[in-house]
Amino acid sequence: MATILILGAGMMGTAFAWPLADRGHRVRLVGTHLDADLVRAMRATGEHPKLGLPLPRGVDAYPLEELRDAVDGVDAVALGVSSAGVKWAAATLQPLLEQARPLAMVSKGLAWNGSRLAVLPDVFLESWQGEVPAGLCPVGVAGPCIAGELARRVETSVVFAARSREAAETWAELCRGDYYHVWSADDVVGVEVCAALKNAYAMGIAFASGLHEARGGSNGSIALHNYEASVFAQSVWEMRQLIKLLGGDPEHASWLPGVGDLNVTCNGGRTGRFGKLLGQGLTRTEAISRMQGATLECLEILANLRQALDHYVAAGQLAPGAFPLAEHLAEVALDGAPVKMPFARFFAQGESVKRNE
Repeated sequence: MATILILGAGMMGTAFAWPLADRGHRVRLVGTHLDADLVRAMRATGEHPKLGLPLPRGVDAYPLEELRDAVDGVDAVALGVSSAGVKWAAATLQPLLEQARPLAMVSKGLAWNGSRLAVLPDVFLESWQGEVPAGLCPVGVAGPCIAGELARRVETSVVFAARSREAAETWAELCRGDYYHVWSADDVVGVEVCAALKNAYAMGIAFASGLHEARGGSNGSIALHNYEASVFAQSVWEMRQLIKLLGGDPEHASWLPGVGDLNVTCNGGRTGRFGKLLGQGLTRTEAISRMQGATLECLEILANLRQALDHYVAAGQLAPGAFPLAEHLAEVALDGAPVKMPFARFFAQGESVKRNE
């Protein structure tokens, strides 16, 4: 049995405690400065107010002010912060982690540093001031997983990826159980690019549902499912191209980190709900208001991706217009443009598929 610290008490960070506790580990769940109300509620009632469930046996909640005490004696650390909180987490944990411990991250996103796109495990290490402790190798957690289902012990399959397969497998062994099925990989770029991009592309796939409702349609077998399928296919195609550009294995787009996570985000994720609202014709501000404060990492991902694509085109590493779907999603979500999917430009540079003229 291990003692494990999770920094970040939002829905996914907290849900990650379930498979750990069910393996018999002690879990210290520490809220960030944004989680103060959640921690107070958990301490008062024993229940996470957003998940609507009591914490499993062996999980204790701590406010950020007690982080130093919570870190003392832990065997492993997990980050349940948003992508915007990864650098903060590195700066916050560094003074408290004199020795490397197995570290996992459920955070999803891509960061643009002006010259390249970086996956979040690399961002964590790059945010470390001075020499990184030997053996500190962040593990990214990716794959189809809705927090509310994981906390209800629904069968869930995920991938743990790190630059060291041993590091990924160490964390996998801490979590594997009857309902939490874990595969490991050493291609952190391929896996984590999928984990990030699915948030943006799920938004675009959900446009179809919103457009259908805006035209007076209702859910049924006849809707805009053909539209959705085309956008889904282009989403996976663009995932593959970006993974290849960044030096990863594009095959990851074809299993759990890619199509698996994209599917679950379309069907049950907050990004899909946001895309549906945009498809209905709401402005970004109106749609965000309807989401009632839900974290929308698709907006940050699209902003970073837009800068990166412009850079890679200018550097001659990409042809102009190589990512027509991503470009249109940025126009809609960031610039307020109307939804007008560029179907005629899809798959234009496929290596083995030609558009039927």
